[in-house]
Amino acid sequence: MNPVTAIIQRNLLNYTRNRGRMFGSIVMSMFMLVMFSFMMKSSMSGFGEPTNYLIAGVIIMTVFQTGINNSSDILSDISDGYMKEVMVAPIARSQISIGNILSGAAVSTIQGTLTMIVSLLNGFRINVLQVLLLIVVMLVSAMTFSAVGLFLATVSRNSPSFQTISSMIMMPLTFVSGAYIPTTMMPGFLLPVVYLNPLTYVTSIFRYIALGAYKMSSAELVREGMAFDIYGFIITPAMGLMITVLIGTVFFVLSVGKFNQADFSTVKVARAMRGGGAPR
Repeated sequence: MNPVTAIIQRNLLNYTRNRGRMFGSIVMSMFMLVMFSFMMKSSMSGFGEPTNYLIAGVIIMTVFQTGINNSSDILSDISDGYMKEVMVAPIARSQISIGNILSGAAVSTIQGTLTMIVSLLNGFRINVLQVLLLIVVMLVSAMTFSAVGLFLATVSRNSPSFQTISSMIMMPLTFVSGAYIPTTMMPGFLLPVVYLNPLTYVTSIFRYIALGAYKMSSAELVREGMAFDIYGFIITPAMGLMITVLIGTVFFVLSVGKFNQADFSTVKVARAMRGGGAPR
């Protein structure tokens, strides 16, 4: 079996076994939806589909957070000694990193899809074409998030550092992306941060599809927070997707390169290997 395929299968199997983690993420997403629905209900009355508007943000944030946090698994593999055994096998490091990025993207997409399915029971109204397009966007964005997560994990080298760094990045990016609070409601001094935030553009294309806003003009999209007028230059949802792909490509190369150069020999193994073999 191809090493990349083997790594993907193993990580997906670990994901399906951890049902508490799987459903815990869905519960948290639904909690965020309910909380922000009550908070923003009156102020979002001008939006055509306020439920779809909010749920789209919740789903893409689920994909984002899962993609980043899933990279902590590789730190567990390093600390429990599993990665050291993999390193001595005739496998290129790039195959290990690529396998983890792809499996992380798959897990994030599955998690986002499960959240979307649950959302359909809570007022999310989309057709089959929109479902397919949203899954494609989830997969593309999940690749980006997973690559960013692996880069952060490789730089951090241990779980406490990773959790600190990822939280410092995820929290502000989430709340200035427009996922929960529309960018049109944010104060002017935050707009430069909004425009520099890559999550802003992922959220815009996801929301654009969820609302079926294909016939809206650029001016209408800007007014609804799905396009952005930066000194007269309009960044459309399609351009936002291209920005996401570009960022994903950059971090894919960076994370694979960083992982190839990382020295894991000095990382302390947290627990003994069971029966002399690789754990899990």
